Amino acid sequence: MGRAFEFRKARKMKRWSKMAIAFTRIGKDIVMAVKEGGPDPETNSRLRAVIQNAKSINMPKDNVDRAIKRASDKSLGDYKIILFEGYAPNGIAVLVETATDNNNRTVANVRLHFNKSGGNLGTSGSVEFMFDHTCNFRINPEGIDTEELELELIDFGADEIFEDEDGILIYAPFESFGNIQGELERRKIEILSSGFDRIPNITKKLTPEETADVEKLLERLEEDDDVQNVYHTMEENEE
Repeated sequence: MGRAFEFRKARKMKRWSKMAIAFTRIGKDIVMAVKEGGPDPETNSRLRAVIQNAKSINMPKDNVDRAIKRASDKSLGDYKIILFEGYAPNGIAVLVETATDNNNRTVANVRLHFNKSGGNLGTSGSVEFMFDHTCNFRINPEGIDTEELELELIDFGADEIFEDEDGILIYAPFESFGNIQGELERRKIEILSSGFDRIPNITKKLTPEETADVEKLLERLEEDDDVQNVYHTMEENEE
């Protein structure tokens, strides 16, 4: 198994651990997808992917429909994706993906989180190079030979495919998302969820005390309404 497998095993969908936060983040994803490609999932592949993710965390259909209707309102402002880079205590690199409709608020809050937790907010490009930007798909394993599928999807950009209790997981470079989504849909393979990750090229093992210092920053960031994802180079214990 490769780095994607180990990364996935350690995180175990950590970003969706709190349903209220998860629904808020999916809601923003829906708004951005509708603003980009319209409210019809049949013609908007990005929206189809977000709706699949909403189903995977049991987000009520009414919530999804309301978010699509709200996003279709031309008076509603759009969210912009902004990436923040910095360091947590003990030399741990941190990448923070945000979706915001108020850049000044988000910058101030993220800087405060770093300062209050003994970290430092860095400049653009200071740590992003330490992570590989990847896409992923979780598919229904019924009737699928994982090894055969891996060979067939290499031509579409797939790097790593493995099976666990969540289904079959496919990892590929960020730019291969559209090709793989299209091929899975062409084959009528059920996509349970999909998304993007930033996998660290190298991780650093810390003592329990050092880990606790880093976790203070990660928790503050994860609880921020503007934050969509947080990635870091600290070696994580399996949950």
